[in-house]
Amino acid sequence: MLAYNRQDFIRRMPEASHDLRRRRSFWRVVHIDPILLLLLLALTTFGLVVLYSASEGNNSLIKRQAVFFTIAYIGMFTVAQIRLDYFSRWSVLFYLGALGLLVLVLFFGVGAKGAQRWLSLGSIRFQPSEMMKLAMPIAIAAYLSKKTLPPRFKHVFWSLILVAVPTVLIVKQPDLGTSILVAISGLVVLFYAGLRWRYILSAAVLLVASIWPMWHYVLHDYQRRRVLTLFDPEADKLGAGWNIIQSKTAIGSGGIDGKGWLDGTQSHLDFLPESHTDFIIAVLAEEFGFIGVLGLVVLYLLIIARGLFIAINAQDSFRRLLAGSITLTFFVYVFVNVGMVSGLLPVVGVPLPLVSLGGTSLVTLMLGFGLLMGISTEPPRITHNR
Repeated sequence: MLAYNRQDFIRRMPEASHDLRRRRSFWRVVHIDPILLLLLLALTTFGLVVLYSASEGNNSLIKRQAVFFTIAYIGMFTVAQIRLDYFSRWSVLFYLGALGLLVLVLFFGVGAKGAQRWLSLGSIRFQPSEMMKLAMPIAIAAYLSKKTLPPRFKHVFWSLILVAVPTVLIVKQPDLGTSILVAISGLVVLFYAGLRWRYILSAAVLLVASIWPMWHYVLHDYQRRRVLTLFDPEADKLGAGWNIIQSKTAIGSGGIDGKGWLDGTQSHLDFLPESHTDFIIAVLAEEFGFIGVLGLVVLYLLIIARGLFIAINAQDSFRRLLAGSITLTFFVYVFVNVGMVSGLLPVVGVPLPLVSLGGTSLVTLMLGFGLLMGISTEPPRITHNR
């Protein structure tokens, strides 16, 4: 696990090495992890190339995405400069603020496609549930890092309450995909904190037992249809199964090296819906083939590996738990989208991170990477031997 049981390890440096303490690399001064930055730049550049084709050369969409990327990178650099202690200290207010915005969505939210998920401030519209993806792990990591680890039952209980309240509010919007990601962002903190196996097995039993009531009393009709379509998409070829059938057709037609950039047919002939958002990896597979998808997956795995490396080498429990949660949640983003598009998971509306067209979700992801960079480049704590 990424967290230790009691006192955190503190790096010690004797007073005699004063010169060494003064020598800090340029990257540590600006609080930027160069490896992570390079990987992110490669991924976002590749994402713009794929998005250009998926949007059929729509320059306005590309400019819009470029603006979001600019805002996201500025946000990432800004967050990286902030001391991690401030996030721990103000974690409760951050969580309550995000929770308050979720409550406002229920009363004043802007609706679209049968869902009420956004708040509008004039010409600016944003999705408060995205903020909870950061507020949740920060709050639980701050809470558990002050307790004895592995967490005791009462600490697990209150952590689950912190997870459950915003998850229920997001389900009511309804937004099943985001609610799953928000819940996972909190649950992985518990996992990294050294959650005992009896708790994990108990949760698995409760999850299985809750399938029937959730199916009948929680899921909407369209969500149940998505689950049934997973097992038999051919049963409704022109309805619920259309997206998956066309997506799998696009992926299969790409072969090893693809049809070539801008030469895909499923998206350009409008067979593939949401080609620039949730199903953009199908466009990538059709035009760049297996090689292109493999290259994208390798980029994702390198980013995840770097995030785990940062988490393992973090200086205390709060930083380890937070870095581990951000990294694993990013992995779940990728896993759910790829599984959804390839027909291995139900369609839940999760975009492909840093590739799909996005606004609030893109900025939220990059703010999380800003936290990772801050953890990676934070100077070691120095104590004097007495």
